[in-house]
Amino acid sequence: MNTVSVPISVLNTKKPPDGDGSVQVHLDPNLKIGNAKVFAIYGKGGIGKSTTSSNLSAAFSKLGKRVLQIGCDPKHDSTFTLTGKLVPTVIDILETVDFHAEELKIEDFVYPGYNGVMCVEAGGPPAGTGCGGYVVGQTVKLLKEHHLLEDTDVVIFDVLGDVVCGGFAAPLQHADRALIVTANDFDSIFAMNRIVQAIAAKAKNYDVRLGGVIANRSAGTDQIDKFNKRVGLKTMAHFPDLDAIRRSRLKKCTIFEMEATPEIVAVQEEYLRLAQSLLEELPPIEAESLKDREIFDLLGFD
Repeated sequence: MNTVSVPISVLNTKKPPDGDGSVQVHLDPNLKIGNAKVFAIYGKGGIGKSTTSSNLSAAFSKLGKRVLQIGCDPKHDSTFTLTGKLVPTVIDILETVDFHAEELKIEDFVYPGYNGVMCVEAGGPPAGTGCGGYVVGQTVKLLKEHHLLEDTDVVIFDVLGDVVCGGFAAPLQHADRALIVTANDFDSIFAMNRIVQAIAAKAKNYDVRLGGVIANRSAGTDQIDKFNKRVGLKTMAHFPDLDAIRRSRLKKCTIFEMEATPEIVAVQEEYLRLAQSLLEELPPIEAESLKDREIFDLLGFD
């Protein structure tokens, strides 16, 4: 039985830790992504990160950019609406060749999606046996070895749930900007605060910086606005809780493939506006995360 483990040799103890008390797997300089703009998308589990990531990838492609989306979740459904199916993960494919990566071809793990978006699902190790950060590293290594990143304009990492360990935070080692998807509710904002902490920790050793907030599945943004004002964040886009967006996922397609009703056109235009703003020089955001009790006090809990 094959297991995924992290060789001790990849641990770089010469660098300071990414956060107080942390022992992290540091990025191999040879795995640095080239000239593409790289975004890592985080947020509370179930908040719509994959739908947001896929529609954003589609919007970038509509603007004429060559886009690669990398799903970083064992559920491997990040690219579902781009490809119309669940594609095999990198770990699944590596297992078929007994982890001899040199036997793989590009088409074995990269799948064409809507409007030319390239789709990869990193997957994850079997439960309880390995680190998600190692899986992300192996995926980027494969893409580099096949020269797939050299002709790519935009790379999007769609990362599972809240940041609870260095493995989930590994895509931040590759990213230029981290974007946080949140809803206008306490739990989503609580998760956002932890993500701000994780990005600050990674920023000590890597180029990643906060890019901004994407409000999703929310009629209003008053709670998000209150938190943003307190910590120094900025909302870059707002997507309401529309049934049309939910139905697009059920239809296995992006919002750009749905019938062009006024509400769908408005969402499409918001994604295109967001994509265009991200292609421009996006200033980094310096945000100060809150203590847990401070969030309760800020959002009205006794």
